[in-house]
Amino acid sequence: MSLFDKTSAALQTSLSMRQLRHNVTASNIANAETPGYHAQKMDFEEALARSVDLDGLRGMSTSNEKHFSVGGPTAKVRPDIYENPEGAINNDGNTVDLEKEMSALSENAILYKAALQMINKKMAALKYAASEGR
Repeated sequence: MSLFDKTSAALQTSLSMRQLRHNVTASNIANAETPGYHAQKMDFEEALARSVDLDGLRGMSTSNEKHFSVGGPTAKVRPDIYENPEGAINNDGNTVDLEKEMSALSENAILYKAALQMINKKMAALKYAASEGR
């Protein structure tokens, strides 16, 4: 049995991908006035599902406890980052919608903080179990 379960791995992956999404969105905001810049977009949910294998169908499974685990929550999956096809092109060729990007940045920050709080609660429960839960 592992100390850190699939939920912990999902939360860890979520934090990593939320950080990457923050970087992509911040880059879009920083380039809002750059002529010819095309806003980038990231598929967060798809990449997270691939990484933690939520439905259990994508990874390889083991039939014996001596087998090595392959894939699963520790698999390094990178999300797809591509030009946002929904962006309207301004006169200068820029496709950044500053209001949408600021909104996305705020939403991402809230969800990052929520995932961080859940990790902290899991760690507090482990600490309690190890020190006081007799």
